[in-house]
Amino acid sequence: MSRSADVVILGGGSGGYAAAIRSAELGRSVILIEENELGGTCLHKGCIPTKALLHSAEVADSARTAAQFGVDVTFGGVDLEKVLSYQNTIVTRLHKGLQGLVDSYGITVVNGRGRLVGPNGVEVDGELITGAAVVLATGSSPKTLPGISIGGRVVSSDQALVLPTVPKKAIILGGGVIGVEFASVWASFGASVTIVEAMPRLVPNEDETVSKYLERAFRRRKIAAKTGVCVTEVAQDDDGVTVTLDSGDVLDADVVLVAVGRGPNTASMGYEETGVVLDRGFVVTSDRLRTTVPNVYAVGDIVPGLQLAHRGFQQGIFVAEEIAGLRPDVIDETGIPRVTYSHPEVASVGLTETAAREKFGDEIRTVVYDLAGNGKSQILKTSGAVKLVVAPDGVVVGVHMVGDRVGELIGEAQLLYNFGVGAAQVAKFVHAHPTQGEALGEALLAVAGKPLHVHA
Repeated sequence: MSRSADVVILGGGSGGYAAAIRSAELGRSVILIEENELGGTCLHKGCIPTKALLHSAEVADSARTAAQFGVDVTFGGVDLEKVLSYQNTIVTRLHKGLQGLVDSYGITVVNGRGRLVGPNGVEVDGELITGAAVVLATGSSPKTLPGISIGGRVVSSDQALVLPTVPKKAIILGGGVIGVEFASVWASFGASVTIVEAMPRLVPNEDETVSKYLERAFRRRKIAAKTGVCVTEVAQDDDGVTVTLDSGDVLDADVVLVAVGRGPNTASMGYEETGVVLDRGFVVTSDRLRTTVPNVYAVGDIVPGLQLAHRGFQQGIFVAEEIAGLRPDVIDETGIPRVTYSHPEVASVGLTETAAREKFGDEIRTVVYDLAGNGKSQILKTSGAVKLVVAPDGVVVGVHMVGDRVGELIGEAQLLYNFGVGAAQVAKFVHAHPTQGEALGEALLAVAGKPLHVHA
């Protein structure tokens, strides 16, 4: 038994279904193979459910601090069963919408575990499915640390999403995006949280200025952070779990979340046997996302780089257009916006100050505008900053923001970077008052040499 299509896609997550829909739009027949449910990690175990938890956490914080805004509210606690019900309702609604969208394009969905068996073939439960082009989009899974097993009181982000109760004390191993988001949720829900990060600072891939603001905000929220230390042992029993650090500190908690990143799902998929070259488990591709096997492409978390759903979307669209012969522009990875949805949020695009100095030398300029001078931020009672990194020719090459809701500013920020415009050119454009967008405008005015609300 066999089937064939113009494009065969292995994996129905962000990158896979984007490639499927765009290919169908371009008139290609498509078979999409997915072992679990359409939407992948992002919809079912990542972006959507975590952000639902974060919104519940924001509501809890708003209720707890309502008196600051002149509103008399009594905070009665968090009903996690209802929180999870709210979360699941959103996931279910979006999943049904995605299924309907895929069906409307005439895309054939095959449920089962696929394995690459040749440059044009994928085998699913004994059935051979062939395509003129094959797209690998098998995503990623939570990683752990050597010697630390997931189970019992030691959980990955998958289990953390569905914990039936809020832990009283939690230790989070990893201070990157996943770690700080869960720290933010649990602290808002009333837990005592400690983050352990081997690097010298939280969100180490972000600009150092942003890290400092976030760490300060977390200290105010009583979220402890031990940075520059490594875990030597994790031990658990019926009463709790202990974490021993190389500094000699021993921490105890009800639960330990291992949030040290995600690894590519490429093992036992037939990739290497077919000739697809891997590097530490990731699929090696050209800048046009072609693998080392003709007619086989790869997108999303299995391709080295940022593991972001919207990167997967864009790569899926790119590959569909590449297969169709449209020769789309190569994706600039540095121009992909990044948002961490903690409280406060972190949002950035482009080069950090350190990376810019490595590329352009010490002639770069930076401006930091503190949100203390922004009216809307004061109304929201959030602290933070907007930082611009500007190349010697005046072009904005990095935008880095921290503060509640700054993720909503990343659209304008990514345009600044991706269009390669000079700060002086865009400083003339008006930002509505009072908005947080004015903070970005104020930073641009300062770079253009005409600061308004920035102290000299």
